[in-house]
Amino acid sequence: MEREGLIPTVLGTAVTITGMSLRNNKALKPIYRGSIIGFGLAHVVLGAIDLVEHRR
Repeated sequence: MEREGLIPTVLGTAVTITGMSLRNNKALKPIYRGSIIGFGLAHVVLGAIDLVEHRR
């Protein structure tokens, strides 16, 4: 299995889940919570693109 796209996808999923779990945390500013979720989603998208490109 290709690790090039799989690692960012798994990492992005973990970061997104972490960000989603922090949504109700009042100690963090909303900009930080949104940034964590966005950072994770960006990794998921980039990893998925890498997986599709290397499948060919």
